[in-house]
Amino acid sequence: MPREQRAPEGPSDSSASLKEVLMQNRRRYGLIAGNGQFPFLVLEAARSLGVDVVVVAIKEEAFPRIADLGYKTHWISLGQLGKLIELLKQEGAEQALMAGQVQHKQIFSSIVPDRRLLKLLMSLGTKNTDSLIGGVADVLEQEGIRLIDSTAFLKPLIPEPGVLTRRTPSDSEFKDIHYGRRIAKEMARMDIGQSVVVRHQACVAVEAMEGTDAAIRRAAGLVGNQPVTVIKVSKPRQDMRFDVPVVGVPTLRLMAEVRASALAIDAHKTLLLDRAELIKVADQHGIAVVAFDPQD
Repeated sequence: MPREQRAPEGPSDSSASLKEVLMQNRRRYGLIAGNGQFPFLVLEAARSLGVDVVVVAIKEEAFPRIADLGYKTHWISLGQLGKLIELLKQEGAEQALMAGQVQHKQIFSSIVPDRRLLKLLMSLGTKNTDSLIGGVADVLEQEGIRLIDSTAFLKPLIPEPGVLTRRTPSDSEFKDIHYGRRIAKEMARMDIGQSVVVRHQACVAVEAMEGTDAAIRRAAGLVGNQPVTVIKVSKPRQDMRFDVPVVGVPTLRLMAEVRASALAIDAHKTLLLDRAELIKVADQHGIAVVAFDPQD
């Protein structure tokens, strides 16, 4: 990737063309909402596109204020797969999106499965997050409810390859990025985590179940007040229906706090929540942000 290349903000006509497609397809969509800002961005985009959405919010995760946005909202608990199907059918939602985080510890410690989910769990050979949610997607499909790309309404927030900030990574940061991407991609292939924190081509911290921000904090505790580079990648077969790599403004603020100086992400596969503000924060603190082709 040319060092001077700056990634575009996204196709200027992307929202317009998407709106045309959606207006021709006047269906109701279901939004299965977890925590964070992701569900709110989906609903904001849906409103601007004139898309009809009904919300099914997860009690243990979704922010209560999601019910104040004017959309019809139902609440379910983790594990209520049967009720989820019933509600989506009742509302005539033939397509659904999952948006927002469900913490891994919630899935593996707090879930009380209903009969429908228990049957699914017993059929799974591997009970990791991907296989569980993939199994849920298959069950929905069998019931006539197609789970679609979580970012279907948010394409301008997914970057093309290139440098996204005013500052380009230094030679040292590029070396750390290339080293870190090899490590992170192997971790992602093994479904361990998708982020690493690197300094001088040595892994300081790797992400597991705790998440990217926790890994960054752990790295800062190990190297003290020394700059580090953060690398986040997509999985080899990233399923954008329910498992979207996300970077938000809080991560950039955390990086600034601990003196992390560069962030590398995968283009086409990473959602930048509040993209304009994220880049603004990065520029204010001199953090270089660069997106790589996932195959690079």
